[in-house]
Amino acid sequence: MTETGRATGGASRTIDLDGPVHYVDFGGSAEGPTVVLVHGLGGSHLNWDLFAPLMTPHARVLAVDLPGFGLSEPGHRLATVRNNVTVLDRFLREVAGTPVVLVGNSMGGMISILQASRSPETVSGLVLVDPAVPGPRRKLDARVAANFAAFAVPGVGERFLAARRRRYGARATVLDTLAMCGLREEDLPPDLLDRSVALVDQRQDVAGMDRAFLTAARSLLLLLVDPRMMGRAMAAVDVPVLLLHGDQDRLVPVGAARQAAQRHPEWTYLELPGVGHVPQLQVPDRVAQVVVDWLRENALVPPAA
Repeated sequence: MTETGRATGGASRTIDLDGPVHYVDFGGSAEGPTVVLVHGLGGSHLNWDLFAPLMTPHARVLAVDLPGFGLSEPGHRLATVRNNVTVLDRFLREVAGTPVVLVGNSMGGMISILQASRSPETVSGLVLVDPAVPGPRRKLDARVAANFAAFAVPGVGERFLAARRRRYGARATVLDTLAMCGLREEDLPPDLLDRSVALVDQRQDVAGMDRAFLTAARSLLLLLVDPRMMGRAMAAVDVPVLLLHGDQDRLVPVGAARQAAQRHPEWTYLELPGVGHVPQLQVPDRVAQVVVDWLRENALVPPAA
């Protein structure tokens, strides 16, 4: 394991799990559970920078960069959803220690569901934040549909990402991504925005990062187009589940969460009005309070003094 600097409120580290896996250890309460934060497609540990410190009075908190994202250079690894479940499983067993409370956003929610269903002994609770799950057929946001149509076609997706990088540069690319998630520049602290831009500039294997993004996007789309595997995985989850979803999400329509909540009445479901795809960045205090209350209700953290 190597130290690779500092993140806001946490130590930045890298471990070899058949290739480098970067994570941020935010520290936290030794009396509470270990909480592992799993980002979505195109995300990183920075997606949790406002939320994680709010959880440290109640839990030990780790934020992982999946291979091909953040500071985890992809190397030879294929960044499919299933391969990233395997990486997450090793991270939980070899770094975090199990069982953990998994908190997954978007694709990270999908990966967390698959982990909890495949290796239930590693997970004590599951928090799904705007997870990528199958939903009722409906017309998608036009911009989202166009982007994912480009991502899905070999050769086209690669040219699309390269052209966007040349045309926009790092800062505009970050702002464009935030806008897709429902955030404006003024919604984030300037320091976090600057570090997000620096992260894009810092990536060494740009072609490998593009390849990882497109591999992950294509495997995610396949799991959403044929929902049988995800349906079986969701049905197999046997731990407490908290499902949070912003009702203004352009990337994963809120109808998907409503359908999942209807099919799993044992889950706790909360809709966040006026919130987009990344509630942990848009309304971190609200999300943290809901999560802490849910942890207490399910005896996953010590009761309040």
